[in-house]
Amino acid sequence: MNPPSAPTIDELTLADDPDRWAALGFDVRDGVCQLAAVRVRLAGEAAGSGILGWSLRELAGVELDGLPTTRSRRPAPAAAGAHPNGVLAIDHVVAVSPAFERSVGALRAAGLDLRRIREQPTPAGAPRQAFFRLGREILELVAEPEEVVQRDGGAQRPARFWGLALLVGDLDGTLRFFGEHAGEPRAAVQPGRRIATVRRSAGLSAPLALMSAAAETQESRP
Repeated sequence: MNPPSAPTIDELTLADDPDRWAALGFDVRDGVCQLAAVRVRLAGEAAGSGILGWSLRELAGVELDGLPTTRSRRPAPAAAGAHPNGVLAIDHVVAVSPAFERSVGALRAAGLDLRRIREQPTPAGAPRQAFFRLGREILELVAEPEEVVQRDGGAQRPARFWGLALLVGDLDGTLRFFGEHAGEPRAAVQPGRRIATVRRSAGLSAPLALMSAAAETQESRP
């Protein structure tokens, strides 16, 4: 008997203009940018703001503590190659929860594969993070700091999508491509990797970060 398949991401929908992504060096066709085997549908600014939702394969349920989710039975496409800007794939999708344990429980009940919980705070002050494997990609669930939970209305609020981190083969080359729209690279949480944020000047509605694809040595950097 074959083991059940684990959930994977079919499609993410963002409230961004396709032309904006194309101007940043992404290959966009008919409003869709494919990152490895994940389709990113660019619904336009009139659709709202940020990450609007996603579709996942092989789910046990679609109640993901407020994350807008639908089931997909569409087979995964052949993985796309590198984009002109050097982006290869989605490294991780970031979601935020005011009730961390509740959200972790809901995601596990829906069939998502919890790999680990990190108990150290992030540079932004999030006290805990949970990492769920979705095929090649990761869902990073971030706990809101307690002061944010209280300020924004308490823990009864649902989890929400926040942003994306994209995998690049040559971080310095991609940062040169993005030019003034890219922030300075810094050490990532993952040992040996670097990350840089995309600035608001890029005109994107969800936070976007660029990450080196593998551990780097000093000799590999310019």
